[in-house]
Amino acid sequence: MSKVKYYYDSETLSYRKIEKKKGRKIKIFALSLLGMFLSGFLLLLVYINLPSVQTPKELSLQRELNNMQLQFELLNKKIEQAQAVLAEVEDRDNNLYRVYFESNPIPDEQRKAGFGGINRYKDLEGFDNSKLIINTTRNLDILTKQIVVQSKSLDEIAKLAEEKEKLLEAIPAIQPVKNEDLTRMASGYGYRTDPFTKARKFHYGMDFTAPRGTPVYATGDGKVTRADNTATGYGNHVVIDHGYGYESLYGHLYKYNVRAGQKVKRGDIIGFVGSTGRSEAPHCHYEVFKDGERINPINFYYGSLTAEEFADILRKAQEENQSLD
Repeated sequence: MSKVKYYYDSETLSYRKIEKKKGRKIKIFALSLLGMFLSGFLLLLVYINLPSVQTPKELSLQRELNNMQLQFELLNKKIEQAQAVLAEVEDRDNNLYRVYFESNPIPDEQRKAGFGGINRYKDLEGFDNSKLIINTTRNLDILTKQIVVQSKSLDEIAKLAEEKEKLLEAIPAIQPVKNEDLTRMASGYGYRTDPFTKARKFHYGMDFTAPRGTPVYATGDGKVTRADNTATGYGNHVVIDHGYGYESLYGHLYKYNVRAGQKVKRGDIIGFVGSTGRSEAPHCHYEVFKDGERINPINFYYGSLTAEEFADILRKAQEENQSLD
């Protein structure tokens, strides 16, 4: 049962009953409904904008995240710069070093092999910066792979260079008798008149005339395989195995001062000019072998002659005269 309410009327000096108006309830209900709607709308706005309202800790974490993103971007740029430098090294490796040492270039497929097929970066997916992180990680992996391949290639080049140096030291490259000690270059490689039979015969070496006792030098590094006088016609002679298929022979020596098995260096004195064996006058008969075949020694004097001296000795070697052995 609702309570009856009264109010005091000062004009009539009496209490009057408060009459309830019919539209008041509707108005109150409408105002209440409007208030609830406004309150709900405000709460919705607060909820929507709540992520932009961050705590100090969240702000600190966001700054760290932004800094890490910046560092990743800088790292990507450094990786790109390193890849550009490495690409120049790879180009020189393929087109300069390997060409010089007669080695096959390394194809790009081999330098970047191992990065196709399975997705090796699946664990890095699903994050806000996944694309940046995956791209950086992939570039770093490729760069590491290329560095490993290039490092192994340079190791191989170093070995090739060392082997090339040994080859250059071993190849006969000087005259067995010094130019200033020569009386003359008597006979070259080719058909010559035999001094004993006077028949035209192929002369497989070069004859360097000099006074008896003139030093004879090893023309390249190697190991003495013969130092005796048991070969027919050569008299006292020395044979040096230079490796790589090269050998040299020094015949008609007055005497030799090396022994079989001894290692010698280019320029070492191995004997002295003489006229032993089948010889007509003091001289050093010199032959060069490649893979067991005699070849023209004229092609192996680049280490001791000037261009003018080489042209002169070439002219004399081509003269078809009489040999001394």
